[in-house]
Amino acid sequence: MTKETQTYRNVFKEVGYSDEAIQDKLGSTWKAIFEKPETKFYFRNGDDMGYMVDTGNTDVRTEGQSYGMMMAVQMDRQDIFDRIWKWTDTFMRNHEGPFKGYFGWHASLDGEKMSEGPAPDGEEFFAMALFLASKRWGDKEEKPFNYSEQARDLLKICVHKGEDGEAGDPMWDPENYLIKFVPDCDFTDPSYHLPHFYEVFAEEAAEEDREFWKKAVEASRDYIPQSCHPETGMNPEYAHYDGTPNPVNDHGDFYSDAYRTAANMGLDSEWFGKREAYKTCVTNLLEFFEDKDPEEYQKYEIDGTDTGEPSLHPIGLLATNAMAILAIDDQKLTEKTVKQFFETPPRLGNRRYYDNFLYMFSVLALSGNYRMNW
Repeated sequence: MTKETQTYRNVFKEVGYSDEAIQDKLGSTWKAIFEKPETKFYFRNGDDMGYMVDTGNTDVRTEGQSYGMMMAVQMDRQDIFDRIWKWTDTFMRNHEGPFKGYFGWHASLDGEKMSEGPAPDGEEFFAMALFLASKRWGDKEEKPFNYSEQARDLLKICVHKGEDGEAGDPMWDPENYLIKFVPDCDFTDPSYHLPHFYEVFAEEAAEEDREFWKKAVEASRDYIPQSCHPETGMNPEYAHYDGTPNPVNDHGDFYSDAYRTAANMGLDSEWFGKREAYKTCVTNLLEFFEDKDPEEYQKYEIDGTDTGEPSLHPIGLLATNAMAILAIDDQKLTEKTVKQFFETPPRLGNRRYYDNFLYMFSVLALSGNYRMNW
């Protein structure tokens, strides 16, 4: 199977939902994030820009901007994609110093950088969304809407930063090909690993960088299962390069960031085929949560020990667990997990930003609409 002949599962339909119900779920979730006044966190800014607000922190983050762009390209909304990308390029890109070419990871709503330091999960999502925009709509001549060129230039910086005496550090470790938590550190975040994106980078990045991305694909596919506990399937938020938890600043447990890893295994499996190591991790994870209600979700040590602290993003965890079923073949777990997710509405309140992003990604994936081609 190639990207050109790829077909995408509609798991919602497989477990019994009608086409009408699925389209309603897709449309209503999009509206909850981008249109509905009382729940949205996308806002237009001026005549030609827009941003996604982290409702829990009242700022704009590269994570959210890049997620918004990915959702816009998947939903064929070039108007929203261009607005978000222009705001990001205008206010978040660094033009000097050791972070030149990267994007400051968060900014105020009026566009003032709150940090110049980048978060690599934003950069990799920007690059992927830009490549997909080029494929779906074609490149424009004017910057920054020459999508594929913008993506290639960004990836060059991510790989080569700091070479030839330049200030700064790359986002991927040049020796082990693993993405870093931040450029100037020597550990990683398992949920940042997106080998299915790197497969695309290996075809679309600058010619001289494609071999790097091929190695990054294999490195991350090997790394993800290493970071998952052999009995629970849980992974830490931060981890060393051997996959063991890095407890720095209390980020060695299965908590917020960590939820995305299972979703990434699901989408990698959907795009490029299932893998036994992924199946084991995801099956163990879903069996751990099989009899738990989202209201009961906690912060866990990766061996499943309850820390006594409630999950900050229970709907996000439910969503990523549902998306993870794309990695397995277990019909019972699939039906139970997917139906529980489908019957749960998006989150309300000031913490809805992260949960509902993950919710929308899961709706896209499980309806067959999270694609690398159309």
